[in-house]
Amino acid sequence: MPDVASESPRPTGSIHHLEIWVPFLDRAREEWGWLLGELGYEPFQEWPTGCSWKLDGTYVVVEQTDATTATTHRRTDPGVNHIAFHAGTRENVDRIRALGAEHYAAYLLNTDSYEVELVAD
Repeated sequence: MPDVASESPRPTGSIHHLEIWVPFLDRAREEWGWLLGELGYEPFQEWPTGCSWKLDGTYVVVEQTDATTATTHRRTDPGVNHIAFHAGTRENVDRIRALGAEHYAAYLLNTDSYEVELVAD
């Protein structure tokens, strides 16, 4: 993966990147790509086992690796429960939620049980 360290410094404590190991890359590319695109992320990197999207100095990676020990993500197990993104106005949260009408409120759950929360300003 290319190094993004050459960009201007970000505030200490801000997130540099998020890497999500997924059981099925094609499905993750489609589902995460859709959501991240709606939030303003642009495609960033591509390699045989993964891809990423970038917004300003932060990027999100999805990768299918042989190092995973299961093909099911259980957000109720120890570890990350969900990710929360700033999503702009309440109207934008409602707009994105309407595009994923089968989801309740501002929480989106993808096929592999990863949950994302959209936070209005």
